[in-house]
Amino acid sequence: MNIVILSRNPELYSTRRLVEEGENRGHSVEIIDPLKCDIIIEKEKPTIYYKDRYLDYVDAVIPRIGASITFYGCAVVRQFEEMGVFTIAPSDAITRSRDKLRSLQRLSKAGIGMPKTVFTNYSRDVEEVIEYVGGTPVIIKLLEGTQGLGVVLAETKNAAESVLEAFNGLQARVIVQEFIKEAKGADLRALVVDGQVVGAMKRQGKEGEFRSNLHRGGSANIIKLDHDELKLAMKAAKVLKLPVCGVDMLQSSRGPLLLEVNSTPGLEGIENATQKNIARAIITFIERSKN
Repeated sequence: MNIVILSRNPELYSTRRLVEEGENRGHSVEIIDPLKCDIIIEKEKPTIYYKDRYLDYVDAVIPRIGASITFYGCAVVRQFEEMGVFTIAPSDAITRSRDKLRSLQRLSKAGIGMPKTVFTNYSRDVEEVIEYVGGTPVIIKLLEGTQGLGVVLAETKNAAESVLEAFNGLQARVIVQEFIKEAKGADLRALVVDGQVVGAMKRQGKEGEFRSNLHRGGSANIIKLDHDELKLAMKAAKVLKLPVCGVDMLQSSRGPLLLEVNSTPGLEGIENATQKNIARAIITFIERSKN
C-alpha cells in the first residue's frame, strides 16, 4: 500500500515509528506536510497537489496534525476522504475531539463519567460557577489548550476569581472542572486501536505538579486497566468515532472519570512505558481495513 503520514516534523518519534513499522510490513510510506498541500476542488475530481505532483495514488492516510493547524489539516484529511482514501482519524472526528466543550457534551450524553464541568460565557459570578463543581480547589482549562498548557489549579475562591478574570480579559474561553483530589496528580492514558485498548499507562505528575503530562516532567508506568476503565476508554472512542485515539481518565472514588480524548496521540510515552509495539498495531489496523 501507499501510506501517507500527514506530519510537519519527520523527526518526531511517533512519525518515525509509523514509517519504520509501515516499511517493515512492506508498504511505501511517505511523510507529507499538510500545510504544503494544495486542495483542488473540481467537479467529480477532487485532488490534492503537493510540491510537484498529484496525490492520486494514496491508499491510506495517518493524520498527525498539531492543534495549531487543525483547520487546514482537517481540510486536507477531508479532501483525501472525498478522494476515497482511508484515514485512521476522520476529519469530522478530529474536529470534534479538538473542541473540548463539544466532545464533553457528546460524551456526557452517552453516559460517560467525568468530573463535574461548567462552561460559562465570561461570567462575572465566579462564586456560583465554583459552587456548581463542588467548591475549591477547581481546575480551569482553556478550551484550546494542549499538553497541559492553559490548565490552572485554583486552590481558593480568590485564586479562581483572579484566573477567570484574567482569561475573561483575554476573551479566552475556558471550562471550570471539579478537582479530583484522590487522583493524586496522576491520570491514565489508554491507547485505542480499532475499538480495542492495545496499551495503557499511568502518568504521574512530578512532585508538587497536579498535571501528569510527560511534556511537563511527569513519569509513566504500564498499568492493567480494570473492567470499568477498559469499558470507558472503548466507549469514548466509539462515541467520538475515532478508531485510533488516546483516552485520558482519572481514578476517583466513584470510578473512572474521563478527562479528554486525543485524536492524534503520541506514541513515545506509551511505547516506552508498556514496551508494546503500538505503531505496528496501527499499521495492521490499516491493513485489515483495506482488505
